[in-house]
Amino acid sequence: MILNFAVAACKLFYGWVINSAGIMADGYHSFSDGSSNIIGLFGIWLASRPRDERHPYGHGKYETLASAGIALLLFLVCVKVLSESIKRFYHPVHPEVDAVSFAVMGVTLIVNIFVMLYERRQGRIFQSEILISDSLHTGADIFTTISVIIGLLAIRAGYPIVDPIVALFISIFIGYAGIEIIRSSSQILLDAAAIDKEQIWTIAMSVNGIEYCHKIRSRGRRGDIHVDMHCHMKRDISLEKAHEIAHAVEDTIKENIPGVKDVTIHIEPAPEDIPS
Repeated sequence: MILNFAVAACKLFYGWVINSAGIMADGYHSFSDGSSNIIGLFGIWLASRPRDERHPYGHGKYETLASAGIALLLFLVCVKVLSESIKRFYHPVHPEVDAVSFAVMGVTLIVNIFVMLYERRQGRIFQSEILISDSLHTGADIFTTISVIIGLLAIRAGYPIVDPIVALFISIFIGYAGIEIIRSSSQILLDAAAIDKEQIWTIAMSVNGIEYCHKIRSRGRRGDIHVDMHCHMKRDISLEKAHEIAHAVEDTIKENIPGVKDVTIHIEPAPEDIPS
């Protein structure tokens, strides 16, 4: 978070000094990175609360909701940058590009790459929606910084019109990143299938004693996936044996599919004609 705000301050200050819409746009984007870190910390704090009577499945979706908040922040930044770039088309400005301009963007680019790789790695380790969403956000910042550097080269070559074009490009890129985060978050909040049911079916059918499986469902987020299904077993087995087989199915699914935390199995007697 500190690095993101430091990068944003450098870009915004120097963009203001040389009057570059591209650098300013990238600065706003970096500022939204730092702001999203604050949202993320709050979301993780809420999501880490233990289960209780009112929330038997835990508070994990607060983290997903915070990811949606990051997307909203991106959309606000997108509108801000878009409006500024359009103004520059009507009121052209020739930024004063020098060696310091490239140094500022180069250093901030290196910092962004470090932050993005670290967040993505930690997000995968902890299976955190917030960290993964924020790494996508920072990744977008890397590409926008590269586009700004290309824009600075074009301005140095005598094409100042490239500056607002770069800012316009950045606004589109920011908006796209927000859409991707919303798409991912909404799938979790709306309980979209988290795992291909054919994969679950194949794993369950590999357990000795299972005759057939159907009504397979899954939902949840990375690291907290819930599965429920109906399993047919032979009619003449004991309740104790059926319970043992159900546990074997649960354990096998958890062993083969990372992130599955809970498997609920409804036991049914196998019909005379088992579907193929």
